[in-house]
Amino acid sequence: MARWEEIEREAPEFAARVRALFEAGTNKTIATLRRDGSPRISASEAEFIGGEITFGMMPDSLKLKDVRRDPRLAMHSPTLEPPPGDPSAGPGDAKLSGRAIETPPPPNTPHVGAGFFKIDLEEVVLTYVGTPADHLVIESWHQGKGHRRRTRA
Repeated sequence: MARWEEIEREAPEFAARVRALFEAGTNKTIATLRRDGSPRISASEAEFIGGEITFGMMPDSLKLKDVRRDPRLAMHSPTLEPPPGDPSAGPGDAKLSGRAIETPPPPNTPHVGAGFFKIDLEEVVLTYVGTPADHLVIESWHQGKGHRRRTRA
């Protein structure tokens, strides 16, 4: 598993684009695993702090119960539409997956019983329409494999 700062060191341009997409809006989509193993998606806020991706969950929320039972998760950046008629001018979308690691609450937090986490990363993916707009570009970083770029027509 990896910290965000490791990806920034290994693939700085890729990391900067992914981070910009995650920071482009407040609400991200998080996928957790229910008790029966089926997926649950929910809105979540996340921040890049001290070389980590961090997030919190309200007390007694179902997603909090999910990650305390099974820490595997995926998170998707806010979706930003490309300009009309120019799909290659869009920023694309970013997603990541890994494991939630519970951390102590921030000092003086008023949220008693809330859960605070950082993400140990396994995979980070950036997908966007290439130029010309006749192919898809998939950039990814995987634990132990590093950064990779491929295209799909």
